Amino acid sequence: MKWTSETRGKVSSGVLGALLAAGVPALVGAALDTGSGEPYVETRLYFGAQRPGGGEVGKPEFMRFLDREVTPGFPEGLTLQDGYGQWQGQDGRIVRETSYELILLYPEKAAEERDARIERIRRAYQHQFRQDSVGRSDDQVTVDF
Repeated sequence: MKWTSETRGKVSSGVLGALLAAGVPALVGAALDTGSGEPYVETRLYFGAQRPGGGEVGKPEFMRFLDREVTPGFPEGLTLQDGYGQWQGQDGRIVRETSYELILLYPEKAAEERDARIERIRRAYQHQFRQDSVGRSDDQVTVDF
C-alpha cells in the first residue's frame, strides 16, 4: 500500500473511530483541530548504515555527516530517527541493517530548490559511505507551526 496524505487521513479516521469507541473523547478535539496550515512537502530519506565489506556507519559518524551535509541546506529544522530496515539485494538475499530516517519539511513553493539540495545529500552519502542508494519518499502535507 502506498501511504499518501489521503491514505493517512483514512487510517487516522479509523483510528479516531476506534478511540471514540474505546472512550477516549479527550483526544477527539485535538485530532480534529488541524488549524489552517500551509502546503508543505515532507521528504523522508532512508540511510542504510551497513558498509560494503563489513562494519557500520555509527551514530557519531552519521551525526558529523548530518552537520556537514544536511544542516546547512535545512537550517530551519529536521527530524532524525533511528531505524532498522531490510532490503533484497540483487542476488536475492535479504539484507537487514541499522538505518537512519531523516524527515524534512519545507514549503511546497520551495520544492524545486530543495529537491536539488536533497539530491546532493543523497549523492554525498552514497559516495562517502560507498552505498548503492539512499531511499527517498515525498508526500504533500499541510503544516501548521
